[in-house]
Amino acid sequence: MVKIKICGITTLEDASLAAQLGAWAVGFIFYKKSPRYIEPDKAKLIIKELPDNIEKIGVFVDLPLDEIQDIALKTGITQIQLHGNESKDFCTEVVNKINLPVIKAIRIKDFTDLSSIPEYKNIVSAILLDSYSKNLFGGTGESFNWGIAKKAKTYNMPIIIAGGINPDNVANVYTEIQPYALDISSGIEEYKGIKDHNKLKKLFSAVNSIL
Repeated sequence: MVKIKICGITTLEDASLAAQLGAWAVGFIFYKKSPRYIEPDKAKLIIKELPDNIEKIGVFVDLPLDEIQDIALKTGITQIQLHGNESKDFCTEVVNKINLPVIKAIRIKDFTDLSSIPEYKNIVSAILLDSYSKNLFGGTGESFNWGIAKKAKTYNMPIIIAGGINPDNVANVYTEIQPYALDISSGIEEYKGIKDHNKLKKLFSAVNSIL
């Protein structure tokens, strides 16, 4: 089964459709500078309505541990994604204190950016590779060299791919890399924070065609 995470969720309608279509996870951005930011109270209401079999992932960028814990407890997220410059020691603290699986994002410019992957082994549940942007933490809409993603798989950790994935290329990206999961946000939007339901359906149709 192809695991698909639909990130940047801000409405129940988008989250419900993603779940109905077979998404493995939905992502909620708790980074206030993001155009896809969602208030924890609103995320809580959405999460409460979603089925148990879909992961609810909270995305954080360089937020203090206590604030992450407060949001996790308030909203009912089931996994934590750290998308900033968090160290392996910080990731360890999050795992130990909050007791939820942690995904660590690494923003990719070139092959040298993979060198930090081994230090997170046995700490995080997966590594997410996203395209690098100086001013954006995720949701760039830009892809990176898929050869780097293939190389990342040699570290024997679950690898999630993000950046520039859309209904037209999702099948090729998955077939070429065969990652643990794919993370899609801007590639299926009507505008920032709101999903285009036709694109969402087209995405899952393309995914189902490679099963």
